[in-house]
Amino acid sequence: MINGGMEATIPAAHKLGIKAVEARRGYAAATVPLAGNGNHFGVVYAGVEFTVAEILGGIIAIASFDAAKYYPLVKKLDIEFTAAARSDLRAEASLGEDELRRVEAEAAENGKADFMLDAVVRDEAGQTVALTRGLYQLRAHGK
Repeated sequence: MINGGMEATIPAAHKLGIKAVEARRGYAAATVPLAGNGNHFGVVYAGVEFTVAEILGGIIAIASFDAAKYYPLVKKLDIEFTAAARSDLRAEASLGEDELRRVEAEAAENGKADFMLDAVVRDEAGQTVALTRGLYQLRAHGK
């Protein structure tokens, strides 16, 4: 469901080959292939690493909150590239249950709620190649 939704709503991410591989309340993981996403010196293009990490905020929101009531958006994302990415990548992020309850309650009361999400992007060997910290918002439809 999430991958089909991504194809329809974020075609650029779909074209990069990004796939949600795990999605449950408070947790998301996505992958992206090296093939077709390299740059001029043979590593994964920085924008691809950014995108596979950034999309996790939306995946977590869809898996954790009522999509009929709320939608996610990103307000800010900082990335630190820690190593060259020379293989397929996996990005992961999680939010604790207390934070999920806070976000849900605040969004129900105010029509929106901000939340911070840290993500890690690793290569096939498990080496961290990028770290992100994003400010996301859960927003009620019609707000």
